[in-house]
Amino acid sequence: MSKLDFLSELGIEDVNLGGFSTEWLGSGNELESIAPADGSKIASIQQCDSGDYEKIMQDASNVFTRWRMEPAPKRGEVVRLLANEFRKYKVSLGKLISWEMGKIQAEGEGEVQEMIDIADYAVGLSRQLYGKTMHSERPNHRMYEQWHPLGIVGIVTAFNFPGAVWAWNAMIAAVCGDVMVWKPSSKTPLTAIAIQKIVNRVLEPLGWNGVMSLLVGSSRDVGEMLVHDRRAPLISATGSCNMGRKIGGAVSKRLGRSLLELGGNNGIIVMPDADPELVLRAVVFGAVGTTGQRCTSTRRLFLHKDISKDITQRLVDAYSQVKIGNPLNPDTIMGPLVDGGAVNDYEAALKIIKKEKGEILYGGNKLDRPGFFVEPTLVKAHNKMEITREETFAPILYLFEFENLNEAISMHNSVDQGLSSSIFTRDMQSVENFLSHAGSDCGIANVNIGTSGAEIGGAFGGEKDTGGGREAGSDSWKIYMRRQTNTLNWSDDLPLAQGIEFG
Repeated sequence: MSKLDFLSELGIEDVNLGGFSTEWLGSGNELESIAPADGSKIASIQQCDSGDYEKIMQDASNVFTRWRMEPAPKRGEVVRLLANEFRKYKVSLGKLISWEMGKIQAEGEGEVQEMIDIADYAVGLSRQLYGKTMHSERPNHRMYEQWHPLGIVGIVTAFNFPGAVWAWNAMIAAVCGDVMVWKPSSKTPLTAIAIQKIVNRVLEPLGWNGVMSLLVGSSRDVGEMLVHDRRAPLISATGSCNMGRKIGGAVSKRLGRSLLELGGNNGIIVMPDADPELVLRAVVFGAVGTTGQRCTSTRRLFLHKDISKDITQRLVDAYSQVKIGNPLNPDTIMGPLVDGGAVNDYEAALKIIKKEKGEILYGGNKLDRPGFFVEPTLVKAHNKMEITREETFAPILYLFEFENLNEAISMHNSVDQGLSSSIFTRDMQSVENFLSHAGSDCGIANVNIGTSGAEIGGAFGGEKDTGGGREAGSDSWKIYMRRQTNTLNWSDDLPLAQGIEFG
């Protein structure tokens, strides 16, 4: 294993481990964690097998019977302690995320901050799991609804946010009284192990082992078992649209719930009155940040014809100054793609772009150096390019021209995905049109900010092929609980609803 200081700080010098319930488990095949910056092996990890899986699920089921009866504010106190522990390891955990996934360290630490923020949010939420009261039509009757813990929540996360997406689910579900079984991406298992070790330091002394469990293993083995397991009434899965269709279909067959956060093909519309400097900063961060491997990455840019030439030249100039390199170097703006498969997808997309007569304005090359580095790429596109309808998880940005806002919105909404969107303008009519029923069809619609960087206070998620799920803030907590309507009769009679007379 690489002798990296942040690994010892996180207590993972020896990671021959695959999962955790009430003890560390790992009886399956070996999995290697690879650093995308140079292709070196960081660690070897023993994965879970079916026996380990069953142990984890049994322990989760057992602890749920106790955890659900803990008052919600007391559960919130446990989450508060988790937030404090995450604060201690913000830098070292951020470095591990950067080294194992490839995003720059600032983004890695930002991801840990997001974990802290959602935990803080959940603490307050633990005192706000409100139900409603309703007026009964029957005399001396009272009606209300309440929310109960759901059970085991299976959390399946992707490589690009190996900590934050787990936290969005786990912190909220925990205060709701659920227990979690986490199946992380096989591309970032070490980050998951580090997080689980931090969690254990909080849960073990409190006697809450098994409330948050880790399951490192392949999707075709333990992942399939989790998705089909009736003991997990909710599966929250983040990944590709194809993955979501498989998981959603499998869960629906057993009449379970699925929370799906899937692909995005996010667009920004730029009107003639937009501030070009704001546009430039938002687009570069949205398209280049995380090397284009965010579900909210900016992939399509719609430029009004009056400002298209100017914004395009500004982007070419900015892209030529993007520093590509080691994600732990503070001067680096863009790190590597996550692995060789991502590089192959990038190169395959470029072949299709050329075949479909797209014009490469900048970039388009794999870099000849150790690791999985490519150039950020700008493409002048046209509406007949089918590749622009797909989500390529890479720093490729398609530029389109339009003449009026209705045309831009139509182009924007023409794809199957519906996650994040944005418009840059100072004109209120343009803003309201974009935000109206006939405007953006995405779950997120922004004005004068980019498509990336959602705050945890709002519900996060998208429509259409993005899956329809919502995580983080607002009333997203309701997916993790079961609703119950209660009617109380405090009279001496038994009147029926709708005035029915019986007997």
